[in-house]
Amino acid sequence: MRSFGLPRHNRSVLRACLWAGIATALPAAGAVAASAAATGGSVRDATTHYSFLTRDNPADKTFNQLLGINKIGLIAGYYGSGFKGHPNKGYVLTNHGKGTFKSENFPGSVQTQVTGLDDRGFTVGFWSNKQGTKKVTTTGFNKGFYAFNRKHFHIADYPTKNAAKPAVDQLLGVNDKKVAVGFFNDSKNNSHGYTYSIATHKYSLVSVPHATSVTAAAINNGGDIAGFETNSKGATVGFLRLRKGHVFTLKVPGASMTQAFGVNDGDVVVGGYTVGTGSSAKSYGFTWQQGVGFKTVSDPKGVGATTVNGVNDAGDLVGFYTDSHGNTDGFVAKPR
Repeated sequence: MRSFGLPRHNRSVLRACLWAGIATALPAAGAVAASAAATGGSVRDATTHYSFLTRDNPADKTFNQLLGINKIGLIAGYYGSGFKGHPNKGYVLTNHGKGTFKSENFPGSVQTQVTGLDDRGFTVGFWSNKQGTKKVTTTGFNKGFYAFNRKHFHIADYPTKNAAKPAVDQLLGVNDKKVAVGFFNDSKNNSHGYTYSIATHKYSLVSVPHATSVTAAAINNGGDIAGFETNSKGATVGFLRLRKGHVFTLKVPGASMTQAFGVNDGDVVVGGYTVGTGSSAKSYGFTWQQGVGFKTVSDPKGVGATTVNGVNDAGDLVGFYTDSHGNTDGFVAKPR
């Protein structure tokens, strides 16, 4: 699976970073085996509860994805599909999407995605040393990074002697306690989720009971982690792993795939789910909270082609959709 962004019509609900490969995750010591399934029941449509704003970087209005939002309304994202002539270029968008695009790219990189940010000036993401071709989005490695105030860049890659070649390692989220989450691929292109402490430079594997693959996509200030996994039946489902180890399995009723991409301090989880398969598949964004359940959220300009990627404590959402012209557009959704 490719690691850089693909046009929405070429993939299902998978987020732009397209974490190259959903496969076996290594077990972490002390993992708690308890889990609760968040399945069953109906899914309410909450789209009318939000007001939507489309924001695309003028540098490439054909492909934009907004991936994370903090409490003061700074948004992490990037433009460019990753294919030849359209390299990924990272940015931070200000003022809840109403402000300016500020470029953020790893020094010397050919492609960069800014995937997450905290409330204190830290951003995380990944970069590559090569551009894509007409058929693939990159021909080089991926390496994770973190930065402070869009400068002072540092590489963060999980230490392993069994890495994929070329390497695939991406940071996807970070909290205010300087703990980031991401994943790496091994030599068999199996993915392994992990946490990384920016303060201590220590790595820890993230496990989910009974999962054969784990991708850690987001972490809140309480240490709760959201992401997605492949279960023993080969299905892709989302999860919320609480700091003490309890795991909620997230599967939208009737969906062929469910993936969680963001979580706020109230444990509101956001992501995307797919209904159907192949060329007839449609994707929708969702929110989920314990005791509330799933709610569908679709940008009105991209119903059936929407993914929600990030949420802040005010309930503001960011993500992307495919419009009627086949372009991928970033959006901000604020509760009415």
